[in-house]
Amino acid sequence: MRELTQIAAGLDTAARTAEATAQLEEPLTLEDAYRVQAASMARRYERGEKRAGIKMGFTSRAKMAQMGIDEMIWGRLTDQMMIEDGGSIDFSAYVHPRVEPEIAFVLKAPLAEKVTPAGALAAVGGVAPALEIIDSRYRDFKFSLTDVVADNSSSSGFVVGPWADPGTDLSNLGMLLEIDGAARQIGSSAAILGNPIRSLVAAARLAAGAGEPLQAGDIVMAGGATAAEHLAPGQHVRVTVQHLGRAEFIVGAANSD
Repeated sequence: MRELTQIAAGLDTAARTAEATAQLEEPLTLEDAYRVQAASMARRYERGEKRAGIKMGFTSRAKMAQMGIDEMIWGRLTDQMMIEDGGSIDFSAYVHPRVEPEIAFVLKAPLAEKVTPAGALAAVGGVAPALEIIDSRYRDFKFSLTDVVADNSSSSGFVVGPWADPGTDLSNLGMLLEIDGAARQIGSSAAILGNPIRSLVAAARLAAGAGEPLQAGDIVMAGGATAAEHLAPGQHVRVTVQHLGRAEFIVGAANSD
């Protein structure tokens, strides 16, 4: 366990200082990778960050098949990772950031480990267009599945647009990711497990299984609907989701205050 604690400390330092770290020398089991993630995030909580929810990863069936896995991965969100809609990020605070268009949920009631899609939807207070900033801390963006999980599943920041009616049909909403006004990715919410609500059901199961069941007020990022796009200083990034609206942010110059 001491070795896992050391790995967690190293990954936490890499994220905090935005300095790349080497890929882990010895492969971890998936269970140990999640132990490292939890230990790394515990260090952030000790510094005053507050739980905000969780993010889901590998929510594309094609991506799971590509990685040779049959389960999604997940990571923790904190209040310090939240970026105001329309706000800006400091490029120098990341190692090699990328962005994905997503759907976000906010809960108005807790969710049990085992819940139906209808039961999960009943606990949703709102849905929104969202953007996730992912940033592997590993040098040269090279890593294994368990490396990613240990590194908080690459989650680094998120932007949530205006909350909309939770009764909105999310099964096949058009999604457009633009950078500086140019379309970079065009997709559908159907790419998220056929319907993002299925990702929320999985999130409830995984979070509860880790002893951190979803609570009222938690935000759940349902997973990327398209491939991720690289970020660079000076960019304006926007996602538009059919019937839900848009969310956006600006990438500030490197080393900006």
